[in-house]
Amino acid sequence: MANLVEATTQQQFEAIVAKAGKCLTVVHFQAAWAPQCGQMNEVMAELAKEHTHTTFVKLEAEAVPEVSEKYEIASVPTFLFFKGGEKVDRMDGAHAPELTKKVQRLAVTGSPVGAAESSTTDLNQRLKKLINAAPCMLFMKGSSQEPRCGFSRQIVALLKEHNIQYSSFDILSDEEVRQGLKTYSNWPTYPQLYANGELVGGLDIVKELAESGELENTCPKAVTLEHRLKTTINQSPVMLFIKGNKEAARCGFSRQTLEIMNSTGVDYDTFDILQDEEVRQGLKTYSNWPTYPQLYVKGELIGGLDIIKELLESGDLVSVLKGEA
Repeated sequence: MANLVEATTQQQFEAIVAKAGKCLTVVHFQAAWAPQCGQMNEVMAELAKEHTHTTFVKLEAEAVPEVSEKYEIASVPTFLFFKGGEKVDRMDGAHAPELTKKVQRLAVTGSPVGAAESSTTDLNQRLKKLINAAPCMLFMKGSSQEPRCGFSRQIVALLKEHNIQYSSFDILSDEEVRQGLKTYSNWPTYPQLYANGELVGGLDIVKELAESGELENTCPKAVTLEHRLKTTINQSPVMLFIKGNKEAARCGFSRQTLEIMNSTGVDYDTFDILQDEEVRQGLKTYSNWPTYPQLYVKGELIGGLDIIKELLESGDLVSVLKGEA
């Protein structure tokens, strides 16, 4: 296919991008040793059949280091998107659906008058939605688990130290957001922290807020484990913490407990401790009760299976569950 080519030198790469003019050029930075690159080349070949005005380029990242370094290619596969000789978007990783979406969106030729304004409006709406995706949003390089630059690493550590609850967005995964947010917020660098849809600032401002003790007032604090346990215990007047759920117990003690509870006719809710290790371990300490199941009535611990059996045998179980005892 004439629109699926390889670039082996910097000059070749620059010539292909320049020749494409206003049409879209998609450059795949690949490595022969990476099987996911081979898979993405198959996807690219299919896209080339469909988008005949788009040029698709395969480029060995390690063979043309000057190009890879210029565009900060840190891993393969990475895709860069060019229009009019300028980079307009980026995608890191082997995400076939995302690549297809980006090509479909960017490969618009002969755009009508006003398309640029419309595109800017769409981007601004998307940015607004992202900024408001959580009460506290951090736009950074990498993720909170794996920051990809020193500034991002420092801000993550600060937020963790001050127990701030936040969500993050990796700007390296979306070049459109990365560039667009700088203009939208008139803030040229990253990381960027937002609280309730408003820009707080970058690392220096977050440091100042932390030093002055104002960071906690600016950003919502994370819910502590104790508060979470208390809320979960009081989720229903009768709460049973077991392995599994009402429909399917995952251990013998839990099964026996469910049989007894179901025989009482009293309404109750369950929490599956196998689904949440933090609750599973934390509740043992919180209630000073080392095993499961655990039964709570109106936020108070009643006990485990043995105590439930004793209450059943003494005839007191129903009145305890109804909070009458």
